[in-house]
Amino acid sequence: MKKTILLIAICVVLCSCKGEVQEEKPGQETEVQTNNEEFPFLVPAEKPERPLSAAVKRNYEAYENLRPEQTELYSQFRYTKLKGFDYNEGDGTITRRDPSKVIYENGKYYVWYTGRKSPVKPVGMSRAKEATDVIPSSDWDLADIWYATSEDGFTWEEQGIAVPRPPKPQPGWRSVTTTDILKFKGKYYLYFQAFMEASGLRGDFCPVSVAYADSPDGPWTHTGKVVLPNGPEGSWDQYSIHDPYPLVHDGKIYLYYKGDFDKRPELKPSKIRMQGLAIAEDPLGPFEKHPLNPVINSGHETTLFPFKEGVAAIVQRDGQEHNTIQYAKDWVNFEIASITELLPLAAGPYVPDAFTDTKDGRGITWGISHFINAGGNWNHTVLTRFDCDLSQDVHDPEMKGHYYLHSPEFHYSHGLSSKQKKRIEADNKMRLNQLSTSKEK
Repeated sequence: MKKTILLIAICVVLCSCKGEVQEEKPGQETEVQTNNEEFPFLVPAEKPERPLSAAVKRNYEAYENLRPEQTELYSQFRYTKLKGFDYNEGDGTITRRDPSKVIYENGKYYVWYTGRKSPVKPVGMSRAKEATDVIPSSDWDLADIWYATSEDGFTWEEQGIAVPRPPKPQPGWRSVTTTDILKFKGKYYLYFQAFMEASGLRGDFCPVSVAYADSPDGPWTHTGKVVLPNGPEGSWDQYSIHDPYPLVHDGKIYLYYKGDFDKRPELKPSKIRMQGLAIAEDPLGPFEKHPLNPVINSGHETTLFPFKEGVAAIVQRDGQEHNTIQYAKDWVNFEIASITELLPLAAGPYVPDAFTDTKDGRGITWGISHFINAGGNWNHTVLTRFDCDLSQDVHDPEMKGHYYLHSPEFHYSHGLSSKQKKRIEADNKMRLNQLSTSKEK
């Protein structure tokens, strides 16, 4: 009897529901099918249960926040001219470029960089065969590793050469460049590009070597060995191992680096740049390259810093994803965190927790980078300071603007070339001729 009553009750409920559905007005949708309402004026914090375009869906699924200014890994960048460096009036005989990370030791900041002081300016990579022991081919040819110190990050005092070019045939005998610093178990290590030929003879080919010291002031011992070799023939990094950039993670050295490859003369630019990762337990190696290399598909130089449990990267200038800040929670698989502009070139940020093996990286607020083509001279590169807010601890609304408004003069300085003007002129003449011919008919 109880079962019969229960069955009758269920039937009544089902019939009642059916009746409600049947009574819906024509065109009215059920709650599950919702809804043809316009997207709301006040953007929902959570992804709404409604059809969304791919673009709006990305706002909810691909980024930390709906607005860039609410994103920790978003910033604009401000630049300040440094004091304390002489450039011989910018004639190209003195260059300072590709700074390392900035570290703070002994009550002052330290930075290392590529330094060249030559009697003449470079002849250019296209004329590399004219280079000699005193005539550089490129801005970074015949260079040494120099360093400077500062108490405030704005005024610097150059201390001299940290790592000179070793004697031939040791790696770097032609030039040692683009260095970066590691502090590990009380010792200091400088990784750098070690050139054994003038840049431009075959390209910009080099492996990575390393020097070490007990103090940031040296003396530095050059190992005279390749610590990160070029890849096998046919691999993406068979020629260029550039911009070595060490961090400490999980008790190991994570050495990020850049490769130039896919060089094709019919394309301009003729090559692309991506970034890889090599890992070692000892600063002097051996380093094992990650099987997923390249791990970043864009960027002209390597600039990374611990952030939360992962690592963030400034990716600028080259590639499909240039002008982005990227993030890899696992230190390998990078995703775009934000898109921005005026990113620093060859940035060496001040990263207080670069070597602490932190699991809660705090981010960065400033560093040293460089400007190439200073004063309109491509052989003249200068160091500069950049500031930003890519930090969990600083909240600077002035750094979170959405764009820079450039003057008309800036835009006109990027005008048409003579070749482009001739093409447009020829196209206009062709159209006039076609119009004239048409009227004659």
